[in-house]
Amino acid sequence: MIRISGLCIELRNFTLQNINLNIESSDYFILAGPSGSGKTVLLESIAGLHRVTSGRIMIDDQDVTFLESEKRAVGMVYQDCALFPHLSVKENIVFGLRVRRKKTEQINLELGRVVQLLDIERLLFRKPNTLSGGEKQKVALARALVTDPKVLLLDEPLSALDPQSRENIRQEIFRIHNELGITVVHVTHDFGEAISMGTQIAVIGEGSIKQAGTPDEIFRRPNSGFVARFTMAMNILSGLAKKKDGGSTVFIVEGTKFAADSEMEGHCYASIRPEDILISDVTLASDMQNFFPAVINRIVNNGPVVYITVNLPPALVCMLTRHSFEAMDLKVGKKVFLSFKPSAVNLFHC
Repeated sequence: MIRISGLCIELRNFTLQNINLNIESSDYFILAGPSGSGKTVLLESIAGLHRVTSGRIMIDDQDVTFLESEKRAVGMVYQDCALFPHLSVKENIVFGLRVRRKKTEQINLELGRVVQLLDIERLLFRKPNTLSGGEKQKVALARALVTDPKVLLLDEPLSALDPQSRENIRQEIFRIHNELGITVVHVTHDFGEAISMGTQIAVIGEGSIKQAGTPDEIFRRPNSGFVARFTMAMNILSGLAKKKDGGSTVFIVEGTKFAADSEMEGHCYASIRPEDILISDVTLASDMQNFFPAVINRIVNNGPVVYITVNLPPALVCMLTRHSFEAMDLKVGKKVFLSFKPSAVNLFHC
């Protein structure tokens, strides 16, 4: 397990501020956030590549805050793989073992283990410049795993790959995680990647943790506009939450009242995911508390899905599958009907 408490890192142009995280053993933990948010700096801090200003990093109850990188039992894979171009695949993989002055017998044993794990025997005597992007990532994974680390650190391992290679490597990482039971900390700016891979997610921005929790908590209940925007909630509204007689809550924005499943009151914000809004071209019998007529004012075709912007007011973005969109023959200016559950209206204060 990894325990990070009160961690501050001051670099020349960037600061990590009061980072607190608990990462359980065998977790697949995602550090997610936009470019420049501090994800890689935090990952490299776990690896021991930055001087700690204050705070503590514990790995399996051992304080590693000021321990040398090679003594932390972590393996790291960078986005660009960082393979040595003048060395063969085999020499790249065993480099860390040779630096640690391991005996030849142990080097060969560990090499054989990771070669079999990743099925890369055919690559051993090739140079990095002859490998595909997916093959380079496999070699980088092998080099990180050959020292038998407690923690595997992945810095955007899928972002530079074509779609097919990305899916192949994603499946490989999943398989390795499941087979070895190793703790993985994976950095990404792609929330779709985060939601599909992580057992826990921390969203980081401007050098601090904005929210941490399960994928469902982050996805369905963002606690701020920053997290809502990063998770592509799309509909982020400023309004007033009030209690009605009987205790239910309404969120009022631009004169429209949305039923909300929340105890919050006063000025606040709401996020509504576009896929949570049902859209129909006819009036349907519905017991949903949020049911509104609206007019389409924009259509964005995104391939498998279509985004429909309507005006109540306020303006809301809805999402449809291409099949549903074509079946309803929707066009700009057409009247439609929206419905969504109170639980789809997520309220937060900042």
